[in-house]
Amino acid sequence: MVDLAASAPTFGLRSPAGSERARYDRATAHLDAPFAIVDLQAYRANAADLVRRAAGTPVRVATKSVRCLPLLREVLELDGFRGVMAFTLPEGLWLASEGVTDVLVAYPSVDRAAYRRLAADAAAAARVTIMIDDQAQLNLIERAVADVRPRAELRVCVDIDTSWQPLGGRVRIGAHRSPLHTPEQVAALSEAVHRRPGFRLVGLMAYEAHIAGVGDAPEGRALYGRILRVMQARSGAELARRRADIVRAVRAITPLEFVNGGGTGSVERTSAESSITEVAAGSGLFQPRLFDHYSAFTGRPAALFALPVVRRPGLGSVTVLGGGYPASGVPAKDRLPQPWLPRGLSYESQEAAGEVQTPLRGAAADDLRIGDSVWFRHAKAGELCERFDALHLVDGDRVTRTVPTYRGEGHTFL
Repeated sequence: MVDLAASAPTFGLRSPAGSERARYDRATAHLDAPFAIVDLQAYRANAADLVRRAAGTPVRVATKSVRCLPLLREVLELDGFRGVMAFTLPEGLWLASEGVTDVLVAYPSVDRAAYRRLAADAAAAARVTIMIDDQAQLNLIERAVADVRPRAELRVCVDIDTSWQPLGGRVRIGAHRSPLHTPEQVAALSEAVHRRPGFRLVGLMAYEAHIAGVGDAPEGRALYGRILRVMQARSGAELARRRADIVRAVRAITPLEFVNGGGTGSVERTSAESSITEVAAGSGLFQPRLFDHYSAFTGRPAALFALPVVRRPGLGSVTVLGGGYPASGVPAKDRLPQPWLPRGLSYESQEAAGEVQTPLRGAAADDLRIGDSVWFRHAKAGELCERFDALHLVDGDRVTRTVPTYRGEGHTFL
């Protein structure tokens, strides 16, 4: 394992925007845009900070936020990281076949062919843990693998609803995920797994999306930020108590290998709970724009993409090729990529980020020439890799390696 404290630069130190742009331009001068890069110094510094924030609790890497096997392997070699959290079962099977030994699939699957592959492969079944929150999912899996002989025992994790439901449940704050909210509900499903031949309950997961994935210091919205912090503190306190009760109830039924919780935005809070054995994080490695506004940490943008200037329509205006890469979620301006370098560029209000071209305006446009690159940040982390088949890894002022994304490996898992 690699000692992050020795291998990563001091976290939080940033170069001026102009020097960063010049460094990226020098490193990629031999490439034709569009292309994507990962700044390895920033990536490693972000990884070091996640480990620092976890304070000794192992960090499981959320693969959907990286979607690049070589970069996943790099971070798994660092002290403080252990295992991955995949987003589909076929992805989990592929990662297991590529040597990843601890794969937790974060979402329930109804992929019958993938379940048959898992049940027929004892080595994969020992590495991959599936997710459920309903007996109907167990029934589907059992039907899918009924004719598999010999059949490997399947490792199971139960997903817990983390939403905050004050006022007797009349208000719900949080993602609509698992239907299992109370210790009694979780224990009932855990008992069902424990009693069913061919399955073994090994873990619990409780992802608090409304805390981990919602920045509590939104820019220019101080009052809203205070409201968010109060909500998150109260919800976090309620969840810590309920999660501890759930873990006690399930451990009375069967031993557990792990209890997973948290995300990039809640690493400190979640890792401090005595019932938690590991935290999940992924977006904090790339530090996309939606993770800029948290009071607990400041990451370094590590994943960027370059689009070439192909037109100069007029004073204070340039047009770049491509750019229509919105992020998933509620459609809004904050789901668009962010023109990052040079600073001072913004979208034309009537066009925004286009499929084949994106007009940009601002004083910085007058210093750009045909063929120059404009550097963007994606709103989310791994979704960028669905647009590019390779990532050019920049270390200092040169590209040291070019590695395939999932797409470059020939995989589109979702």
